Amino acid sequence: MIKLLSTFVMALLVSVTVLANDEVDNPLKKNADMDIVDLAASTDFLSTLVAAVKAGDLVDVLKGDGPFTVFAPTNEAFAKLPAGTVEELLKPENKAKLIEVLTYHVVPGVIKSTDLKDGQKAKTVQGQEITVSLKDGKAMINNATVTAADIEATNGIVHVIDTVILPQ
Repeated sequence: MIKLLSTFVMALLVSVTVLANDEVDNPLKKNADMDIVDLAASTDFLSTLVAAVKAGDLVDVLKGDGPFTVFAPTNEAFAKLPAGTVEELLKPENKAKLIEVLTYHVVPGVIKSTDLKDGQKAKTVQGQEITVSLKDGKAMINNATVTAADIEATNGIVHVIDTVILPQ
């Protein structure tokens, strides 16, 4: 178990290092002066998430003191949803559903990758729990793989995921 955990931590550190060095202005580098929203807004591959946060009027919440742990789906993660889903969620009449989906990606407090345990459950701001699984050196949040971890912001931490997780 210790070997699996150390392999997992090393894989996450390598992933974050590789991603952080891909582009000069890549915000995956530690940004102690940026909150979660500013961090996401400065990252092209999180632009759909930023648009959704704005449509859900959650900007002020996620700029708040926190701390928060955000499991941030990439644009590609949103593109995996059935055709038209994102557009429907962004409509004003579907704001409550959008907020439900977005707040399911947020956990109060800071959960670093080193804190994750196989089978761990965490209650989201939305109210339901997410489940962590550690397999083959990868961390999964429900059915989403963590592709970059421990991205620090002034009011919490962000873990990038490859799939939008949906409440039950």
